[in-house]
Amino acid sequence: MQRIAYGDHPSQFGELYVPETATQGAVVVIHGGFWHQRYGLELGRPLADVLVAEGFVVWNVEYRRVSGGGGWPQTGEDVLAAIDAVDIGPVVTLGHSAGGHLAVWAAKHSARVAGAVAQAAVLDFTKHITPRALELCTEEQFAEASPAALIPIGKPVVCVHGDQDEDVPVEQSIEFCAAEPQAELVVVPGAGHMDMITPGTESWERCRAAVVRLARDC
Repeated sequence: MQRIAYGDHPSQFGELYVPETATQGAVVVIHGGFWHQRYGLELGRPLADVLVAEGFVVWNVEYRRVSGGGGWPQTGEDVLAAIDAVDIGPVVTLGHSAGGHLAVWAAKHSARVAGAVAQAAVLDFTKHITPRALELCTEEQFAEASPAALIPIGKPVVCVHGDQDEDVPVEQSIEFCAAEPQAELVVVPGAGHMDMITPGTESWERCRAAVVRLARDC
């Protein structure tokens, strides 16, 4: 693993994993934590370990967060800058929770992103989680920051969500997929929010399989 800075701020860096064997493709891992400073890219390391062992180049990125120089549009700008910072070809973005928001948002805005896997993602700022979204941006910014307002995304998006999610209601993914023509919905019965980023769970296996499928089409 190599740590690479893509800017001058302490949160503008990522960890690049390159497998020893031939690669299957490239994945950008974007951690969640409702965009808050207290959550960092360590959340993405277990996923990176699994994916690099399977032959993927993995770019696990950090970004400026709320109370740490982030907010909107800085947080989104950092994700786009991170994707452009390393030349690893077309990428699939893999994001959990607030990172799922950024994964889908980046798919809309970056030509390098071939598709997104959204794990229990925050997709519509106007419903269910609006008070948390208002910690990231103003209501006037919802039209530019909320993925639901950006439909069509123009890339394939796979939304994996547990029907027992205690933090981000599964309706976020259900309603987004009903409106987005290139979205696929995968609901995991009995799964909670953190199952998505816990290797060995059914939720993670569904996310991993989605990454493999999207990367194959890059």
